[in-house]
Amino acid sequence: MVRAWILPMLLVLSGAAVATGQFSKGSPGTAAALLLVFLALAGVHSPLIFPRAIGAQEAQRLSALDGRPIVFWRPGCKYCIRLRIRLGRGARQVHWVDIWRDPAGAAAVRAANDGNETVPTVVVAGQPHTNPDPVWVREQLSPSA
Repeated sequence: MVRAWILPMLLVLSGAAVATGQFSKGSPGTAAALLLVFLALAGVHSPLIFPRAIGAQEAQRLSALDGRPIVFWRPGCKYCIRLRIRLGRGARQVHWVDIWRDPAGAAAVRAANDGNETVPTVVVAGQPHTNPDPVWVREQLSPSA
């Protein structure tokens, strides 16, 4: 879990350093804008935005037991972020697989997408769906989502 925080922390520290440099040059507006950009990038790469990722094999095993969808995603993907945000609390009912951290997950996505690592790829009842509409994904969750 500590490794997941390295990139966001580096982005925050880098943003602070760049903003400090701009501020000391007399450009407080530029400093504030750059700091906000770095903070946004850190937020996108933060493990807080997505529920805890698991491996593809574990996700497939759990999905077979509980029927929940599997979402294959990667950090920084705007479509993955859109899906995560649109699912809201329902995102906790989905098994999340980060394809950058799980080679088996990346292989599953390539197998479903003609060799491409196109995400989000959502697997529902064993059928992959590439970049589906978030409303459709939400409909695949239990009514308590």
